[in-house]
Amino acid sequence: MSQLKGTLLLVLVFFFLSVKGQDLMVLKSKNLKTDDSVLVYKPAVYDVKVKYPVVYLLHGHSSNFRAWPRLANLQGMADTYNFIVVCPDGLKKSWYINSPKADSLQYEDFFMKELMPKINSTYKTDKEKVFITGASMGGFGAMYLFLKHPDVFLSAGSTSGVLNLRYSGFKKTTIAYLLGPYSDDNKAFDEFSPVNRLESIKDLKKTLIFDCGTEDYLYIASNQFRKKCDELKIKATYITQPGGHTGTYWSKSIKAHFGFFAELANKG
Repeated sequence: MSQLKGTLLLVLVFFFLSVKGQDLMVLKSKNLKTDDSVLVYKPAVYDVKVKYPVVYLLHGHSSNFRAWPRLANLQGMADTYNFIVVCPDGLKKSWYINSPKADSLQYEDFFMKELMPKINSTYKTDKEKVFITGASMGGFGAMYLFLKHPDVFLSAGSTSGVLNLRYSGFKKTTIAYLLGPYSDDNKAFDEFSPVNRLESIKDLKKTLIFDCGTEDYLYIASNQFRKKCDELKIKATYITQPGGHTGTYWSKSIKAHFGFFAELANKG
């Protein structure tokens, strides 16, 4: 009887989320060696005959897939811009990468080979209008995946992103676990840093958006990223404004990213 009640509860929860325009997926991943929970927002008026742009929204360090819904009105933005919004779980400290350590997480493979195909097969997505953004660790992950796979994403964003891993407060802890002990000689910290991967899009006519608060400890890294974009003549919208490395800042800053993506999507 208790098992039946549990099953009915799960059905009711999924039904409630779906009615509200939200679906909760739990993907069993071979690349993560665990399950990943994914919250999906679709426009309230969802038409299976229409293809929708998709925004992948990545959370920060030590958080989970429910972080962004607490910071921003994702259903409102899905409705306003006619976007499908996907919030995967970054497993607190995955950094959204494939770790060189064979026994560690292979998050990039999960994202590209498991998550995206599942979203595309479940929903009516426009594969020519796929965007990705995030905050802090998620800002790093968004830019890293975009620069690694520019053929997949139309554009990307980062708010308070760790655009140079050598500036991160976690360089000697969770990043070191994935890339090896931090040192000047460990070049993996440079190879995985988005600021050093901008060359990959310099001739692709891609455009992107990123921002950082002036009181954020990553402000220097963001300015470094802006300078590199200028040197490579990459069209980038860079927003700097008062604010720290906080959820309060991200709840405001993310709105500009959705507006930016909407303009690109509407250009066709």
